[in-house]
Amino acid sequence: MKQILAPILSNTEILPAVHLLWAHTPEIATEALPGQFVMVRCSGCYGPLLRRPLSIHRILPPNIALLFAVVGRGTKWLAQRKEGEVIDLLGPLGRSFEINSRNLLLVAGGIGIAPLVALAEKGIAEGADVTLLLGAPTQAQLYPAHLLPPQVKLWVATEDGSAGKKGLVTDLLPGYADWADQIFACGPISMYEAMAALIKGEKSVQVSMEARMGCGFGGCYGCAIETRSGVTLVCKDGPVFELGDIIWKG
Repeated sequence: MKQILAPILSNTEILPAVHLLWAHTPEIATEALPGQFVMVRCSGCYGPLLRRPLSIHRILPPNIALLFAVVGRGTKWLAQRKEGEVIDLLGPLGRSFEINSRNLLLVAGGIGIAPLVALAEKGIAEGADVTLLLGAPTQAQLYPAHLLPPQVKLWVATEDGSAGKKGLVTDLLPGYADWADQIFACGPISMYEAMAALIKGEKSVQVSMEARMGCGFGGCYGCAIETRSGVTLVCKDGPVFELGDIIWKG
């Protein structure tokens, strides 16, 4: 884990209120793994005080990319940063995805694509076959296909039917779960609950969990979740967990 001041190489709005930011981060890029994250200081002075956790979207040493939605004051500030400005990053943090097979199925709900592109690139580099199931409310909110590695096999679902299959991304899952040796996912809790009901513990499913974080390295206990091993911290013990280990509330 390192704290660095990283020059911004580019900061582009690739979807409505969704930005792709590239930063020059040799100290982080050489250590980062898919599924890990950085804590970003999203202010030029005192507020917002707390850093924001952002998944590492792509890793191309000496640079990394961050993909984020503008949802509040901190991410709005970050979206306004220009090429040549400097941002304060802490990372890489957290537990990464683990690849140990050939047929990899990735399931992304909306901005959940953020940690999965780096995973796809790593899998392809290691000789794996990668299929991505990508969902969004509308075609306008789908991650641009041209930004994906060309080797990825892409299948799309939109809630309004404007692209691909009409419905949720989990509606695509039954057609590909049997093919997959491993499944990796990032999206809302409702997506994970639907996946758990469909998979029923028959395959390894690694999911990236989101939580509010104060520090990012286990000092504040602000991101605790309940698992079959007891209370664990998303920042330190995750953000990647086995789907079957998580205890869902309600």
